[in-house]
Amino acid sequence: MTRGRPAALLPVALAAALTLPACGQVVDGAATAAPASARPVTPEELGALLVTEVPSGLPRLPDDEVTPPAGAKALEDVAGYAADPARERAVLEDYGYLHGWERFWGHGTGPITGVFVDQFERRDGARAYAEDLARNDAELYGGMLSEDPPDLPASCRALTVEDPVPEAGLADPAAFAWCWHGVFSVAVTAVSPTADEALAEVRAVMGRQLAQLPPR
Repeated sequence: MTRGRPAALLPVALAAALTLPACGQVVDGAATAAPASARPVTPEELGALLVTEVPSGLPRLPDDEVTPPAGAKALEDVAGYAADPARERAVLEDYGYLHGWERFWGHGTGPITGVFVDQFERRDGARAYAEDLARNDAELYGGMLSEDPPDLPASCRALTVEDPVPEAGLADPAAFAWCWHGVFSVAVTAVSPTADEALAEVRAVMGRQLAQLPPR
């Protein structure tokens, strides 16, 4: 698996933290759709559901200060990050990818928090995407993936990286969580002075973000 969203997407502190699978795995599970009335129809409607503040008090980074810019993401944007965009597009289409939204908080260096919400046509696509991201980052950073993390729903995976992983572009302790919530895949990442601080930030932000999404 490879990740489409490149290191340049974030300031140096979270250089390679985000990973998108380019593995064409079959999406297992029931292809259950959420009620259409509960779904955002446009990326902008999805973006309106993202949290606007984080517990750490970090300032929000303007979308255009991130490269590529944060904010709205179409299937073509995400597929275009990959080394093989055509194959990536096929994988995302198989998952039923619709659109996404990204938001970041930080100062450009030092601690940083990121939230990524992606919407799919079906619940099974959202789950497969979240699980792929979790496995891929666990492999990238050499951490132990928690499949039943405390203080997070059962539909989540979590990873804590205690020490920097310079070869992967991670210069500080970090924590990651991936959850599926109906037709939404939600990822939260945090880089902090300590892994405990990063994990506390991730848990709190994830709880707030899941609460803002439509019911399953």
